[in-house]
Order: sequence, then C-alpha cells, then structure tokens
Amino acid sequence: MRIPIFQVDAFTGTLFAGNPAAVCPLERWLDDRTLQAIAAENNVSETAFFIPRGPTGEGSLAYDLRWFSPATEIDLCGHATLATAWVLFHRGGRASDAVTFHSKSGPLTVTRRGELLELDFPISAGAPCEAPGLLLEGLGTAPREVLAARDYVAVYESEEQVRAIQPRIETLAALDRRGVIVTAPGRRADYVLRFFAPGLGVAEDPATGSAHCTLAPYWSGRLGRARLTAHQLSTRGAEFVCEHHGDRVAIAGRAVPYLEGTIELPG
Repeated sequence: MRIPIFQVDAFTGTLFAGNPAAVCPLERWLDDRTLQAIAAENNVSETAFFIPRGPTGEGSLAYDLRWFSPATEIDLCGHATLATAWVLFHRGGRASDAVTFHSKSGPLTVTRRGELLELDFPISAGAPCEAPGLLLEGLGTAPREVLAARDYVAVYESEEQVRAIQPRIETLAALDRRGVIVTAPGRRADYVLRFFAPGLGVAEDPATGSAHCTLAPYWSGRLGRARLTAHQLSTRGAEFVCEHHGDRVAIAGRAVPYLEGTIELPG
C-alpha cells in the first residue's frame, strides 16, 4: 500500500521554523495501530490523517481529520490542521478559500486570507486555580497566577522569565492535564508562550495553535481588545495572529512546505 505524505512547517513563513507537521491523505481509515505506528515513525509533534467526508454547502468538500503524536491520538491540534489545509489548498486543487474538517473537537473551518490560513477553533477558557506542587517543581519558578483548562497555564510577568524556564520534563509528565503553557506579555508581540506536553511524547512543542484557545480569551480580557499577536519562544520560533470571538477564536498563520513523498506499507 502506498500513502502520500507531506511535511509542512506551520505557523511560520520561513523554512526550518514553526512546527513541522506530517500530513497523510487517506482513501479510508486504516486501523488505529497502523496510524499510531506511522506517527511514531514520522517522529514529529503530530501527524494528521484525513479522508473525504463528501460534498457540503456550495459544492465544497468536508473531511474527517485525526491527529496523532508519536505516543498517542490527541483531540485537538492547530499546527497540523493548518498544515492539512495548506496541502488541500496547494496540492489538492481546491478552488474555494475555505475547508471544513470534522474532528473529535467538532467541526473546524480553515479559511485562506491572502498568505494567512485562519483556523476557527472553540475556546477552552481557563479558570484560576491553586498551583499544583508538581507544576511549581517542574517549572522551577513560581508564576504570578495559574489557570486550569485543557492545559495548565502559568502566567509570568515578563518575556525574559518565560525564556529562562528550564523545565523538569519528567515532573511535568506526571500532571493531570494534557500539557503546560507558560506565557507572559511580549516585547514585539502582545504575548509570548512556550508549551510542554511530555505526556503526549512532546517535551517542548515548537508551535502550538490549540494553546491559543485558552490564551487568546485570557489576553483579550487582560489587554482589552480582541485582535492579538503572539510569538512562541521555542528554538524554532513561531508567529500567530489571533482574534477572540465569544466562544470561538480565530488563529491565523503561514505555512511552508518541506517535503513530499510516499509511505510504503506491506500489502
């Protein structure tokens, strides 16, 4: 069996930056064990798999979309969704400027707006909470406040504090949330972030679109405006433009292709 594979650097306009995502178009779903084995072999933060769902309004096509880290299936992934949309727009012959994906997190639309691809995602609002001991131990520096949502969010006073964190990955892996977001006001952007998800097999994620489902509502409320810019302070770096709309958030960024090839599976 031969499966096309694309690798796309997401949330960047520069090759070898942002977050590399693997994208595999399928005609039908393979068994979960095979999907997980492919994701582990790819060994990037996430591999996206999608199949056609059928025609929807205005003659467009919708797709079923799933994401796997090297260790497990996940319920929401921003950068691999952006990468999948890039593949459909640039390699799939799509004339329309929007595509809808059906996922474990509900329907997700991606719209092409010039050079930007804009994700429409549900928010995951954070609630203030007492900082778990494992979180403080794992980060090594106490934040000014902690929120709990899909992930823990540790809010710091400055970009320099976020850059300086040297996490204890084994400790953070023992927490009861998907991952840990650390954030602060930015110098060249409205806010900055880093993201650690060792429980998913990702020690530090280069670019995390889904983190803005929590961060955009928080920073929008704190700064008093809906439209925001963000930088992810990973080694590769990433850039985002976000806009908070009630129970949804628009998360926009660029994408750059890296490779195209074919996976060979035994018949």
